[in-house]
Amino acid sequence: MPTYWNTSFTKICLGMKIGPQMKFTIINKQANSLYSLISEGKYHATSLGRNTWKTLIGSQASLQNNCNREGFNAVCDGVTFSKARIGIISDDNNGCLTCGSRIGFGTGGRPGDFNTCGNEASYYQPDNGETHIKAMGFILVQ
Repeated sequence: MPTYWNTSFTKICLGMKIGPQMKFTIINKQANSLYSLISEGKYHATSLGRNTWKTLIGSQASLQNNCNREGFNAVCDGVTFSKARIGIISDDNNGCLTCGSRIGFGTGGRPGDFNTCGNEASYYQPDNGETHIKAMGFILVQ
Protein backbone atom coordinates (compact mmCIF):
# COMPACT_ATOMS: atom_id res chain seq x y z
CA MET A 1 0.00 0.00 0.00
CA PRO A 2 1.29 3.49 -0.78
CA THR A 3 0.61 4.58 2.80
CA TYR A 4 3.24 2.06 3.99
CA TRP A 5 5.92 3.90 1.96
CA ASN A 6 4.65 7.49 2.01
CA THR A 7 2.90 8.35 5.29
CA SER A 8 5.02 10.17 7.86
CA PHE A 9 4.00 9.95 11.51
CA THR A 10 4.85 10.87 15.10
CA LYS A 11 2.79 8.17 16.84
CA ILE A 12 2.00 4.51 16.20
CA CYS A 13 -1.06 2.86 17.69
CA LEU A 14 -0.61 -0.89 18.04
CA GLY A 15 -3.57 -3.16 18.66
CA MET A 16 -4.16 -6.86 19.10
CA LYS A 17 -7.49 -8.64 18.90
CA ILE A 18 -7.79 -12.05 20.51
CA GLY A 19 -11.31 -13.40 20.26
CA PRO A 20 -13.65 -10.53 21.18
CA GLN A 21 -10.97 -8.74 23.24
CA MET A 22 -9.12 -5.76 21.70
CA LYS A 23 -6.22 -3.98 23.42
CA PHE A 24 -4.19 -0.99 22.17
CA THR A 25 -1.05 0.91 23.12
CA ILE A 26 0.73 3.97 21.69
CA ILE A 27 4.39 4.39 20.76
CA ASN A 28 5.68 7.92 20.30
CA LYS A 29 8.02 7.55 17.33
CA GLN A 30 8.72 9.88 14.44
CA ALA A 31 9.53 8.52 10.98
CA ASN A 32 9.05 9.35 7.31
CA SER A 33 7.09 6.09 6.87
CA LEU A 34 6.71 2.67 8.42
CA TYR A 35 8.75 1.33 5.52
CA SER A 36 11.64 3.72 6.27
CA LEU A 37 11.59 2.65 9.92
CA ILE A 38 11.75 -1.13 9.48
CA SER A 39 12.95 -1.93 5.94
CA GLU A 40 16.69 -1.76 6.58
CA GLY A 41 16.44 -4.20 9.48
CA LYS A 42 18.14 -1.77 11.87
CA TYR A 43 17.06 -2.08 15.50
CA HIS A 44 15.17 0.92 16.91
CA ALA A 45 14.52 0.60 20.64
CA THR A 46 11.31 1.60 22.40
CA SER A 47 10.68 1.93 26.11
CA LEU A 48 7.15 0.66 26.67
CA GLY A 49 8.33 -2.05 29.06
CA ARG A 50 7.44 -5.72 29.17
CA ASN A 51 4.24 -5.18 31.17
CA THR A 52 2.80 -2.85 28.51
CA TRP A 53 3.56 -5.36 25.77
CA LYS A 54 1.90 -8.08 27.87
CA THR A 55 -1.27 -5.97 28.24
CA LEU A 56 -1.80 -6.28 24.48
CA ILE A 57 -2.34 -10.01 25.06
CA GLY A 58 -4.11 -9.96 28.42
CA SER A 59 -3.80 -12.17 31.49
CA GLN A 60 -2.54 -15.19 29.50
CA ALA A 61 0.57 -13.31 28.26
CA SER A 62 3.91 -14.92 29.03
CA LEU A 63 7.55 -13.95 28.50
CA GLN A 64 10.88 -15.16 29.77
CA ASN A 65 12.32 -12.87 32.45
CA ASN A 66 15.49 -11.47 30.88
CA CYS A 67 16.84 -9.64 27.81
CA ASN A 68 13.54 -7.80 27.08
CA ARG A 69 14.73 -6.26 23.81
CA GLU A 70 11.83 -4.20 22.52
CA GLY A 71 11.13 -1.98 19.56
CA PHE A 72 11.38 -2.18 15.80
CA ASN A 73 13.41 -5.07 14.34
CA ALA A 74 13.99 -6.63 17.76
CA VAL A 75 16.10 -9.70 16.98
CA CYS A 76 17.76 -12.24 19.23
CA ASP A 77 21.54 -12.47 18.87
CA GLY A 78 21.19 -16.21 18.22
CA VAL A 79 20.28 -16.51 14.54
CA THR A 80 17.37 -18.94 14.73
CA PHE A 81 15.69 -17.59 17.88
CA SER A 82 12.81 -15.14 18.43
CA LYS A 83 12.45 -11.93 16.45
CA ALA A 84 9.81 -9.25 15.97
CA ARG A 85 9.40 -6.48 13.39
CA ILE A 86 7.56 -4.58 16.11
CA GLY A 87 7.52 -6.04 19.60
CA ILE A 88 9.52 -7.52 22.46
CA ILE A 89 11.71 -10.61 22.66
CA SER A 90 12.87 -12.18 25.91
CA ASP A 91 15.40 -14.75 27.08
CA ASP A 92 15.95 -16.86 30.17
CA ASN A 93 19.55 -15.55 30.35
CA ASN A 94 20.76 -11.96 30.80
CA GLY A 95 22.09 -11.88 27.25
CA CYS A 96 19.84 -12.05 24.21
CA LEU A 97 21.39 -15.17 22.71
CA THR A 98 18.69 -17.84 23.06
CA CYS A 99 15.40 -15.90 23.18
CA GLY A 100 12.47 -18.28 23.37
CA SER A 101 9.59 -15.87 23.86
CA ARG A 102 8.08 -12.88 22.10
CA ILE A 103 5.07 -10.61 21.78
CA GLY A 104 4.64 -8.59 18.66
CA PHE A 105 3.86 -8.03 15.01
CA GLY A 106 5.77 -9.74 12.22
CA THR A 107 7.26 -12.30 14.60
CA GLY A 108 9.13 -15.52 13.94
CA GLY A 109 12.00 -17.75 14.96
CA ARG A 110 11.95 -20.21 17.83
CA PRO A 111 9.73 -21.65 19.05
CA GLY A 112 8.39 -21.50 15.46
CA ASP A 113 7.39 -19.32 12.53
CA PHE A 114 3.74 -20.40 12.71
CA ASN A 115 2.57 -17.36 14.70
CA THR A 116 3.38 -13.99 13.14
CA CYS A 117 1.25 -11.81 15.45
CA GLY A 118 0.65 -12.49 19.11
CA ASN A 119 2.57 -14.23 21.90
CA GLU A 120 4.85 -17.25 21.86
CA ALA A 121 6.64 -18.55 24.93
CA SER A 122 7.94 -22.11 25.09
CA TYR A 123 11.48 -22.41 26.33
CA TYR A 124 13.00 -22.25 29.79
CA GLN A 125 10.54 -20.93 32.31
CA PRO A 126 8.45 -18.13 30.84
CA ASP A 127 6.82 -16.14 33.65
CA ASN A 128 3.25 -17.31 32.93
CA GLY A 129 3.99 -20.74 31.50
CA GLU A 130 4.12 -21.97 27.93
CA THR A 131 1.74 -20.11 25.64
CA HIS A 132 0.84 -19.91 21.95
CA ILE A 133 -1.59 -17.04 21.38
CA LYS A 134 -2.42 -15.84 17.88
CA ALA A 135 -3.80 -12.32 17.45
CA MET A 136 -5.12 -10.12 14.70
CA GLY A 137 -2.84 -7.10 14.60
CA PHE A 138 -3.64 -3.45 13.94
CA ILE A 139 -0.96 -0.85 13.17
CA LEU A 140 -2.24 2.71 12.87
CA VAL A 141 -0.12 5.84 12.44
CA GLN A 142 -0.75 9.49 13.15
